Amino acid sequence: MPPAPEAATGLPRRAVLYGGAALTAGLLIGIELPWGAARADEAVPAGKRFNAFIHIAPDDRVTFTLPAVEMGQGVYTSQAQCIAEELDVALDAVIAAHAPPDQANYGSPVFVVQATGGSTTTMAWSGPLRKAGATARAMLVAAAAARWRVDAGSLTTESGVIAHGPSGRSIRYGEVADAASRLSPPTEIKLKEPAQFRLIGKPMHRIDTPDKAAGKTVYGIDRMLPGMKFATLMASPVLGGKVGSVDQSKALAVPGVAQVVVLDDLVAVVAGNTWTAMQGLNALAIEWAPGTNAGLDQAQLWTNLEKASLGPGVVAKRQGDAPAKLRDGDVFEESYELPYLAHAPMEMTNCTVHVHDGGCEVWTGTQVPGFAQTGAAKALGIAPEKVTINNHMIGGGFGRRLEVDGVIKAVRIAAHVDGPVKVTWSREEDIRQQLYRPLYHERLKARVENGRIIAWHHRVTGGSVMAHWLPPAFKDGIDSDAVDGATEVPYAVGDRLVEYIRHESAVPVAFWRGVGPNGSIFAMECFLDLIASKTGVDPLAFRRGMLDGTPRALGVLNLAADKAGWGTAAPPSPFGTRRGRGIALMNAFGSFLAAVADVAVSDAGDVRVTRLVIAADVGKVVNPDILEAQIQGGAVFGLSAVLFGKISFAGGQVEQGNFNDYRILRIDEMPAIEVHVVPSTADFGGIGEPGTVVTQPAIANAVFAATGVQLTRMPIDRALIAKGA
Repeated sequence: MPPAPEAATGLPRRAVLYGGAALTAGLLIGIELPWGAARADEAVPAGKRFNAFIHIAPDDRVTFTLPAVEMGQGVYTSQAQCIAEELDVALDAVIAAHAPPDQANYGSPVFVVQATGGSTTTMAWSGPLRKAGATARAMLVAAAAARWRVDAGSLTTESGVIAHGPSGRSIRYGEVADAASRLSPPTEIKLKEPAQFRLIGKPMHRIDTPDKAAGKTVYGIDRMLPGMKFATLMASPVLGGKVGSVDQSKALAVPGVAQVVVLDDLVAVVAGNTWTAMQGLNALAIEWAPGTNAGLDQAQLWTNLEKASLGPGVVAKRQGDAPAKLRDGDVFEESYELPYLAHAPMEMTNCTVHVHDGGCEVWTGTQVPGFAQTGAAKALGIAPEKVTINNHMIGGGFGRRLEVDGVIKAVRIAAHVDGPVKVTWSREEDIRQQLYRPLYHERLKARVENGRIIAWHHRVTGGSVMAHWLPPAFKDGIDSDAVDGATEVPYAVGDRLVEYIRHESAVPVAFWRGVGPNGSIFAMECFLDLIASKTGVDPLAFRRGMLDGTPRALGVLNLAADKAGWGTAAPPSPFGTRRGRGIALMNAFGSFLAAVADVAVSDAGDVRVTRLVIAADVGKVVNPDILEAQIQGGAVFGLSAVLFGKISFAGGQVEQGNFNDYRILRIDEMPAIEVHVVPSTADFGGIGEPGTVVTQPAIANAVFAATGVQLTRMPIDRALIAKGA
């Protein structure tokens, strides 16, 4: 290991780069980022943390190990662009590699722990990786200059080749990588100016597309091992129930079924292939002990949440004395409720495990490889270093793979199986036995004077994800994620009070794409439309009047409105005679987005979104094609949620089980989506989740405009907006 970065270079801790001995022959560049001490109270482990690495091999291959996980969002391409840009190599010369589980060395500068989520990858890694590429290039040039005994300033680089114009000599990076690794790194690094960019800001093709198109990409669910068995599982249909008794006879009679594994809370069938395992599971006669949650009912869950929202709350933000100003005058008040939601990614929960010789090897796709390692170790009662995690690309995460319950269950099953076993959940099990987006209650109150809001009170009530996922981040009774989007708003709303009430039920909760801003921004944007309607003000004009201090927010709002033709009538639609146009704005994840939705509503209350226009200011952009794709994908996620999405309980059981009753948007329901990006020099923002967040209130507001009915509990209820209802 090379000397400590500060001692070796004197560079500040913000983004220290250093060269050291290669993992194999070649040049290795490490990056150190600051630890977010404000986000966790746990002690920082001893030693240095090198969060990303570039390796340049003698054969010119450039490999970088990125702690962020690729789950469809395109980060391996965008981050490879950052490295290739500063290193002066072609994008297709860079190979992206998954990071192994290592909380100390690959902890996110945002989360501290090793995790991919929260639309943070570009914000966290683009700058450091650019510096890593620039440092590597400078050291390679220095090595070539020493070999030729010329001034380094006389050398140029292009496509992985160093050239000396006066003598006509050239040399490949790989030929000087070993020599470069023995040099001291430069103390100052100059990054390229935007005018010099060849790759950053350009719509480059994704580096993972060819293998995906050819079927070569191996996801966790694709992993095959010699002698592997296959299993599927079932837990109690009643949340938290236990196994009572199991009659295995009919399952063991199914040809190909090898074994039934009975644990206290689940039953698994092991067979020669997954289909046979599923047939064996269906043949089991299981009696469950439902436990204390057999009476869990959705109506009661809503009632309990409503009661909890009456307070008192913990103050998350206070400016002035909002309660005093809300005692009289033109005071408006409304509450908005959002249901439990499942992630339902294309790739169901799966994990391949081999427990042997006192250790364990795992093949899966996870957003938290460190958590997966410690979870597996705890399940087996062994040290984490005895667990090897082989991470794979993920076929959709959306927060589901921030949880490791699937890994833990697979490990517990594998402990009873001789040889490697792949455990695959059915779609029904994946929807009914996961951790859900919390049930949220958002209560808002505002006072208006002379057409402007002068006092604002926002109370968020719901389960805390942070409290179980990262306990040190749950401080003083406040879940920072749950109030995200409520504590920092783009609007000037006068005196402000934001409160949080933690309310837990028996239902386990997890992050879901869009996280806390899904609730807080949805409620705020719908509430603004309600106030605008009751005061006879155009919703766009009402918002514009409160955005003097946030020009980026005003910019995206104006752009979306202009491109959507705000102020003109929504065009006729064959899907319904009642037409409406709604607008919404969001500021979260370091980005500003505005959306305008056109909807048509039938007499029966069916809602069809016919057009969606989104304007985005995400700061600097690495790859505009990936940016647009992420906005579109997020919008579809939001469309599905606001139109159809809900998980509900009856008799302690989840009522939904597959895409027939847990609906997602279908291809014939897809609206035209237009994305307009505002050129910006601001710092990088996130984009994986904002499209989901801003789409939902825009659609709800469009339905309000079309029907005159503001729905306050999602998803949109057909019966409440049916004509004559």
